[in-house]
Amino acid sequence: QVQLVESGGGRVQPGGSLRLECAPSVSINSARSMGWYRQAPGKQRDMVATITSGGFTNYADSVRGRFAISRDNAKVFLQMNSLKPDDTAVYYCTIQIDLLNFWGRGTQVTVSS
Repeated sequence: QVQLVESGGGRVQPGGSLRLECAPSVSINSARSMGWYRQAPGKQRDMVATITSGGFTNYADSVRGRFAISRDNAKVFLQMNSLKPDDTAVYYCTIQIDLLNFWGRGTQVTVSS
């Protein structure tokens, strides 16, 4: 069974920064891609950023230029800068292994004054 544990969420004022981490229970080298999704109350879960095994990244238009996804041999990260209230959501880490996707349980990010 593949498990993903997110951390780094919290409350921050608008304009602030947070860095999320995702630690998978399997080797990150087994993943075709990893990414971050988010879901705000009453909204669907949307892609935020993804990174492939080759290091290629994609971002949602709403976060491009503010967020950065990266990884090392053990974790995937999401650096979030210039945070806005609309960024408030539960952020989920996902990993794709072969044709299967696995999800973490999420970490809350709240951006407010």
